[in-house]
Amino acid sequence: MGRPPDKLLTFPLPSLSTVKDLQQWLGLFDHELAWFADRERRQCKVTESRLHHYRYQWIEKRSGPPRLIEIPKTRLKMLQRQILREILNRVPPHPCAKGFVRGRSIKHFVEPHLGKEVVLRMDLKDFFHTVPVYRIGAMFHRLGYPWSVAYLLQGLCTHTSSALLAGDTFNALPWAMQKRLRDKHLPQGAPTSPTLANLAAFRFDCRLQGVANRFSLDYTRYADDLAFSGARELLRLAPFLQGLIGAITIEEGFEINHRKTRVQTQAQSQRLGGMVINQRPNLPREEFDRLKAILHNCVRWGPESQNREGVDDFKAHLGGRVAYAVWLNPEKGKRLRQLWKRIQWLD
Repeated sequence: MGRPPDKLLTFPLPSLSTVKDLQQWLGLFDHELAWFADRERRQCKVTESRLHHYRYQWIEKRSGPPRLIEIPKTRLKMLQRQILREILNRVPPHPCAKGFVRGRSIKHFVEPHLGKEVVLRMDLKDFFHTVPVYRIGAMFHRLGYPWSVAYLLQGLCTHTSSALLAGDTFNALPWAMQKRLRDKHLPQGAPTSPTLANLAAFRFDCRLQGVANRFSLDYTRYADDLAFSGARELLRLAPFLQGLIGAITIEEGFEINHRKTRVQTQAQSQRLGGMVINQRPNLPREEFDRLKAILHNCVRWGPESQNREGVDDFKAHLGGRVAYAVWLNPEKGKRLRQLWKRIQWLD
């Protein structure tokens, strides 16, 4: 095993100097390691579900094509969780990355932008699927693992989708998205993918942080959401910064979803991460009023009358929405909590 860079020497990573060491560490035989890592890229040609490492689930989006969730089966998921627990979670991501990081939340993402005069919000298109796969193997190699081990770790954490098993919905996707899924990519549904995406975007975050520092701005990223905020001068600089950030994004292998780019001033309802951030984190007014009306109707007519979407555990569902509102703004959420306590549930 090679010597990691000086800045990585303090990370308590397992020593995996050879492929044999990796096999023993994962508790696999030779043929099992090659099969799970899909070294010969056979998974995209599999036609029988029992021979495939993943289960597929389609989720409809409000706009655009549906999202494919690729869920690893039990054995592979155990291997990925071991890699996540004993390697990936011991490598800190960039300080500006707030999503999928222990101890950081959506609140940490929006806090630097509260009360700012101008907020520039941008979005990455197909974040997980556009992470350059070569960067995954290079990251493991950078940690000190030889290329033979790094490539196998990369294979265990990436996937090539089977069009036949994904069904007719797959064939209805745009050609570019089909190609991304047929090539090696980070599967959205694997436990390792969020952390790997953050680590693969480390240089991307460094460059955007450099842009923010140059123009006296604050920058944070929550998965595929990018946020910049600053003084009134940002309103004038926004067109230039959008081009500069877009160029950096392309150079780093990602892509900006320009339809979701927004420049928001204090005179508007500044929204970030699904909340209003003009002064402090809050639910959008229309969402707060809707939740308040549902709770009021539950008190008056019973909770069964408001479960129009047929949610299995409506009590837990509604309780989670109330808890989120209280977490964002305890003072304002207190009114929702009082209504929640008055509901008569039929247990």
